Amino acid sequence: MLHLSDDIHNESAAWQKAGVTLPTYDIEAMCQTTKCSPTWVHFGAGNLFRAVHAPIAQKLLDSGATDRGILVAESFDPAIIDQAYTPFDDRYLQVILKADGSMKTSLVTSVAGAYPLGEDPKPLRDLRLVFRNPSLQMVTTTITEKGYALVDPQGRPLPWIAPEFEGGPDKAKSAIAVITALLLERYQAGALPLALVSTDNFSRNGERFGQAVRQMADEWIGRGLAEKGFGDYLRDKSKITFPLTMIDRITPNPDKEVGRRLKALGIADSEPFRTRGGTAMAPYTNTEETWYWVVEDDFPAGRPPLEKAGVYMADQDTVNAADQMKVTTCLNPLHTALAVFGMLLGYPTMSKTIADPDLKALVTRLGYVEGLPVVEDPGIFSPKEFLRQVIEIRVPNPGLPDTPARICADTSQKIPVRYGITISKYIRAKDLDTADLEAIPLIIAAWLRLLIGSDGNGTDDAGRPVKLSPDPRLEELQRILVDIPLNGSAKKETLTTTIKSILADTSIFGTDLNATPLADKIETFLTAMCQGNGAVASTLHKAASAW
Repeated sequence: MLHLSDDIHNESAAWQKAGVTLPTYDIEAMCQTTKCSPTWVHFGAGNLFRAVHAPIAQKLLDSGATDRGILVAESFDPAIIDQAYTPFDDRYLQVILKADGSMKTSLVTSVAGAYPLGEDPKPLRDLRLVFRNPSLQMVTTTITEKGYALVDPQGRPLPWIAPEFEGGPDKAKSAIAVITALLLERYQAGALPLALVSTDNFSRNGERFGQAVRQMADEWIGRGLAEKGFGDYLRDKSKITFPLTMIDRITPNPDKEVGRRLKALGIADSEPFRTRGGTAMAPYTNTEETWYWVVEDDFPAGRPPLEKAGVYMADQDTVNAADQMKVTTCLNPLHTALAVFGMLLGYPTMSKTIADPDLKALVTRLGYVEGLPVVEDPGIFSPKEFLRQVIEIRVPNPGLPDTPARICADTSQKIPVRYGITISKYIRAKDLDTADLEAIPLIIAAWLRLLIGSDGNGTDDAGRPVKLSPDPRLEELQRILVDIPLNGSAKKETLTTTIKSILADTSIFGTDLNATPLADKIETFLTAMCQGNGAVASTLHKAASAW
């Protein structure tokens, strides 16, 4: 049996027989060069990093475009490093699941060092030296959108952030605090330049990243824990930049079936597991073939030649257009629609949802009819073609074990971008009318229907309880919706009163929907969906048939 930590040169024939593509560069030399003169550090050691960033570094190494790999740090769940990196010499298998059911597997060895930022202070001390090195050019992150939040809606520090505000760099534990502390090291080493690149999946991510770092620094400066010049350094665009990005690759949690297929090929390291911190990991990552990464080209310390690995380097307007296209129209809204209905209708995977003709009709209308009219073409690829790939190739891929439950996490936080922006564009446009929107109100109604229940359980279309995905607004919303009957006795007049406060919530929808024709449509759809078992499917089918 093959192990990831094997000497691949001695076992190269066996790896190739197993269908695994091996790196072509000198791994030991790469690690030594990277540790002496690092150029790229990434925060967030989970599966998206292993599906996008590390393979890009590998491609640059294989082509000879660079001689340095990537360093990765993890602060949220340091056990990822301890359990998914260290036992395998920081190596893993990238498994690309193709639509025809085949797999393309590569051994990724571009990670030259991994830093678990937990109780042991040594990894952070080592990272401080990395950040003091003039060779460092860029820091990327995948810490999820929640990782950039420092205060609650009332402006109060979050409970886990407050000690960092008060204690300064020595108390840094969250990703933002750790990165800010490391930037302080870089400032003290001579105010060295650096680009900090958020690759988390939300709009204008670089702006949010910069705001969070500067806010953390200002808290320290105000308490005398850092000097004023540090704040000036973070605001000097000739020194520190926060480029905008759009990143896209569907990367589900590691699938047991993929592990079984790898084991059948003779690969021993093939069991998925949960880390001590609860993260789903494996000695491999499974992902789709299609990917996009668009980056604002603003790197004051220089950068690796990312474009040679397929990254789109662009100006800020192009990145914004690409991001808006994906997040508000051509992918994310479709994903959420399918996931919500998938949980209601009992579909186990995303590919099963879009195999339903009515759901395919729903996202076809959502994308082509309601979305494309408000899309700005980024110019580097076609929105219509991007949308076609999503509907016809990417989501239907049966090899991707993605689930509605994963996509449904934090839906209340996603709706403002995935649907609220399109709604606001319709409101502002002279030649568009919100009264023409049908898919969006149907999806919102389905989301509210799913939430009817209690204690974190919703109710599916068969009347069964369904465990809902985590959402910070879940308890609050369920309290409002809990008394809506699902047995056919729901009356629109009563329901309208019940959900009025939800539809008025601009933090969810971006506008007060009660002031638009959408409220009546949502209320009508939701009333229809509450008329007993099977009402969701029949409401969806009636709408889809009309389109």
